[in-house]
Amino acid sequence: MAKEFYIVSDLHFGGDGALQQCDYTDEFVAFLRDLAAKGGDIELVIAGDTFGFWELTTVEGVAKFDVIVADHRAIFDQLRETGKKIKITVMVGNHDYDLACDPAFKTKLAEYNLDLDTSISVKRELLGRTIWIEHGQQADSFNASPEYGNPFAMPVGYFITRTVVSGASRFSDYGRGNWLKDIRSVGTHNIPDWILSNYFYREMGWAIRAVFTIFLLLLAVTALGLIGEFLRRAGIIDFNFLLNNPVIRSLGFVGNILYVLITINMLILFFMLVVSVPGFIVYRDIRKTLRRFQVTWSEISALDDQTNEPYLRRAREVFAENPDAAVYLFGHTHDAFLVEEAGRVIINTGTWLKILNRVSVRFGYMPAVYYPWFHLDCFHIYAEQSCIVIRHLETAKTPARELGLLQRLVTIGKGSRDRRPIPETTEIDVATPAAE
Repeated sequence: MAKEFYIVSDLHFGGDGALQQCDYTDEFVAFLRDLAAKGGDIELVIAGDTFGFWELTTVEGVAKFDVIVADHRAIFDQLRETGKKIKITVMVGNHDYDLACDPAFKTKLAEYNLDLDTSISVKRELLGRTIWIEHGQQADSFNASPEYGNPFAMPVGYFITRTVVSGASRFSDYGRGNWLKDIRSVGTHNIPDWILSNYFYREMGWAIRAVFTIFLLLLAVTALGLIGEFLRRAGIIDFNFLLNNPVIRSLGFVGNILYVLITINMLILFFMLVVSVPGFIVYRDIRKTLRRFQVTWSEISALDDQTNEPYLRRAREVFAENPDAAVYLFGHTHDAFLVEEAGRVIINTGTWLKILNRVSVRFGYMPAVYYPWFHLDCFHIYAEQSCIVIRHLETAKTPARELGLLQRLVTIGKGSRDRRPIPETTEIDVATPAAE
């Protein structure tokens, strides 16, 4: 057994249309070359979702692998070379669930020196303690395999990916800026908001966007003016601070234009308030109807519930049932982190895909902006004297400049991503028993 382990996950090679693009080819090839140069008793474990088989609808069976290799030749050539020097193990995730259903994949992967392990859990040992590795999909009810190994037992997530994600990629070239190719970089529950954001900032005609921008920027001020007008007409006060503002009147022609814009905004806002009343009634009726069919709103929102609690609970179950387990690693949610609990460590291995971080605007009520980031995470685990050492390695990558001027202006000073810090080095002293 290897003495050092490098763990990555969620590479997501392949897919229809623009999903074939890999943004981190150079970085991953360099990473593989570095491992090959080290050589020795090293094992690289790719903990699931290596391939985007669910997103590839043009072919079936093992032909999917051949298509992906053809689209990512540089990576697979380097995998073959690195696999001559170290062991490379590929686990099964939900997006490449096909690997668990057809034994022919094992032969295909072996041609590139990739050892396919179809076990739900992969265990490795250091200093008499277990390193427990899973992809994590079994803790996610919408992506868990109901009958693992059965190619016809597919979870809800499969059908969503095939229709929404793959479908979007086929139309990506028709958009302004090819933004649909990044649909895998947002959570399912964020997709409607992300589409609205890209429609507003990229696809909407510039004249319409200009009008809407003015309206949305002035919306908060207009709301106060509308309240003032209601109070004036109700006879409570005899002055509308916005419509009768002497400062605006003193601006002359510019003030007249601003006055017209504020008046139009107030009329639109009043209409929206009137329409919202029957809209709210219909909304309540829809919820009541769903409850009759035993469907709750929380179950709908749980479709992409990527909170960490189900995965932390799974890790604790593993620790409780396996006292020798010192580290539990999983991927799946694309949210890298490391937490220590009672002398043990729980790790999410993150993703090498682009990550789109939702940033609310600084002014007005305009759609949020999705900032691109890369966090190319790897966890290196090895023994040193009586300690299991875990090193967090991150390959630096700066995303291409994708955001327009308006997107940058309305989020000025808010573009940085607040990421939970991951310690560079974490040690588990195996001489000290873990707390129960």
